[in-house]
Amino acid sequence: MPEHLPVRPARPDETAATADVGTYQPTLDRTPARKSVFEEAGGMAFFEGLVDHFYQGVEGDPELLAIYPDHADHLAGARHRLALFLAQYWGGPTTYTVERGQPRLFLRHVPFPITPDARDRWLTHMRAAIASMDPPPHVTARLLQYFDMAAEAMRNKE
Repeated sequence: MPEHLPVRPARPDETAATADVGTYQPTLDRTPARKSVFEEAGGMAFFEGLVDHFYQGVEGDPELLAIYPDHADHLAGARHRLALFLAQYWGGPTTYTVERGQPRLFLRHVPFPITPDARDRWLTHMRAAIASMDPPPHVTARLLQYFDMAAEAMRNKE
């Protein structure tokens, strides 16, 4: 029987000289960690701007505006909540959860009649807001993919 058995198979970067258990020196991966969408988009300022552009569109759309219960105060509450939610969802601060608890998006939207038309109007304004903010293409793609999915998931009427 051999004197000592290998504990693990040798890695490709190990040579016969470094294969001994006592001499292995790991190398650190110094590649920067991948940034979150929150960081890549520009942080809280990006999401606040996105939400402001979005709600400017909503305010000019009477049919969609009618769904919002706080539209008389220029949607201040909705603006605040959406900006915090999006920032948190995309890797920013967890202020939304601290202030409001778990997002529970569908449950929070059940009281409002979200039809296919309302969903499409919402998406139209959100897409325009994204375009106006001009994020990097990979961020745009991620946002559009998410909003398409989320808008359909919130639909609760035919």
